Amino acid sequence: MSHAQRCAMIDPNEPKLSIVRQCKLVNVSRSSFYFEAKGESALNLELMRLIDEQFLRTPFFGSRQMTRWLCRRGRCVDRKRVRRLMRLMGLAPIYQAPRTSAANPDHKVYPYLLRGMTIDRPDQVWCADITYIPMRRGFLYLVAIMDWHSRKVLAWRLSNTMDASFCVEALQEAFATHGRPAIFNTDQGSQFTSLTFIEVLKQAQVKVSMDGKGRWMDNVFIERLWRSLKYECVYLHAPETGSQARTEIGRWIDFYNTERPHSTFDRHTPDEVYNGLDIQPIRPAAA
Repeated sequence: MSHAQRCAMIDPNEPKLSIVRQCKLVNVSRSSFYFEAKGESALNLELMRLIDEQFLRTPFFGSRQMTRWLCRRGRCVDRKRVRRLMRLMGLAPIYQAPRTSAANPDHKVYPYLLRGMTIDRPDQVWCADITYIPMRRGFLYLVAIMDWHSRKVLAWRLSNTMDASFCVEALQEAFATHGRPAIFNTDQGSQFTSLTFIEVLKQAQVKVSMDGKGRWMDNVFIERLWRSLKYECVYLHAPETGSQARTEIGRWIDFYNTERPHSTFDRHTPDEVYNGLDIQPIRPAAA
């Protein structure tokens, strides 16, 4: 059963079971079920949506370029506001920092293990990333665990905060459902360098790999997933609540895995490739 289906089983009006108890019974965290508005003004939410869309097209835009771009489109706001909103969204230009979250200087950073490696089978390498999900009255964060070879999304979670817990929950679900990869690759965001996240990988005897600072191309396949998800689902439906976001994103990910032919695999879906279809091996981008 998918995460979205488990969330749909929770009834806030159930008189005999609290939401806390229902979340525990279906193995869903409260942070991923609840949605709380972030308190941003309508103008700031509109700006965040515009920034998010443009950043997909130009991930090298910093706050200065983004401010100029907004002004040319009639949204003349100061750079300080744009910088704050980009930080809140977890966005930074590719030449300065990973685009998901800030690194924690107290956390250990692991070397990048994929350079020159031929990735030719499922569960050889998994990867993870976090993205910002705009909504009509707020925003959420989404983490996804992906199999590098097949591009199949193995697990995902929504959260209204950027702490590590929702990433750990997604990782544990992927392990419980699909087993273990040989290598797990992420950026250097603090969620992925946290002790709790790394400990789950170490206990499973999975090798840890991390992109070089600013090397967004090291995790390019999941970056492409975000672009498809946002243009084909999030921007089209503009969900108003956390429940609606979970439902729409869950439907799209099921569609992506089982029905949407991937351009790399001709007519075949990520599910078909993950389940044994013979596909040419993949080589990560050169340094």
